[in-house]
Amino acid sequence: MKAVFFNGSTAELIDARKPRPRRGEVLIRVDMAGICATDLMILQGYMAFNGILGHEFIGTVVSSEKSELVDKRITGEIFVPCRKCAACRSGNKKHCPKRTVIGIDGRDGAFAEFLTLPEDNLHLIPDSLSDEAAVFVELAAAACEMPLRVPFEKKSRVVVLGDGRLAAMAAQVVSLESDDVLVLGLNTGKLEAFRSLGIKTWEVTKKSKLLGTFDIAVDCTGKPNGLPLAAELVRPQGTIVLKSTYQGSLGWNPAPIVVNELVLIGSRCGPFETAIQLLDSGKVKTKPFLTAVYKLGDWENAIRRARRSESFKVAMLP
Repeated sequence: MKAVFFNGSTAELIDARKPRPRRGEVLIRVDMAGICATDLMILQGYMAFNGILGHEFIGTVVSSEKSELVDKRITGEIFVPCRKCAACRSGNKKHCPKRTVIGIDGRDGAFAEFLTLPEDNLHLIPDSLSDEAAVFVELAAAACEMPLRVPFEKKSRVVVLGDGRLAAMAAQVVSLESDDVLVLGLNTGKLEAFRSLGIKTWEVTKKSKLLGTFDIAVDCTGKPNGLPLAAELVRPQGTIVLKSTYQGSLGWNPAPIVVNELVLIGSRCGPFETAIQLLDSGKVKTKPFLTAVYKLGDWENAIRRARRSESFKVAMLP
């Protein structure tokens, strides 16, 4: 099979052996894979990953010990836990210390024609949800984790920092919880996509008028300056939701968190079932945020397109 393999320093399209499912796993044909900011960071050395890239995907089950799964359209949770440790036994599988993560840590990913995952990781995709929308499930699920961690209220004044892929999902999910949501970004063209959905926007160059005015700030910038900016934007005793991961050091004095008694909450992957329901119902929209679709063989151009500042989600077909 064809696959994009990263050896820790360079990536290339290779002829790889089709994976063989272990007990309890299924073989999945990848129908579409999405390029995430994490994938771009891995290509720069983040996580010291070595293997087939990619963790956002929609696919079809080719073989399974459960015959009812064969030919079903599915997506899959990216964490594969040991299912034996204290975290797993308590139901907190995504924090299993022995977990592998597809395309990120210790397990081959979805930039390939096929991949394997445990049956427990799978989520069925309804026929009414297109591949182009379903490829956003993992990203939307990450946004859906926030209301489980943060007490949003209808009157909460919320700012989402960033105008990229994650911000696109986060702003829509938060707008279901709060009536006052604003996206703060750099790219005027991308901000227009948010406005087309009725979401207020503001250019970061004009941030001075907004300092200290928000109850909650959600950092989706993926950059080290996101957290310091969030600390400037929230009121004393406000809340910062940190969604960003990035390679490198922060280099920022966290004294404002102490002085202003801010609440800092980390938030990562979330509930796939909720994300699928929101995408299928149209409450979370993806069409304005799918920039381009490439063939897997043209992966280099796909990666270059995903890196461009004006791009949202770029996907690949096998």
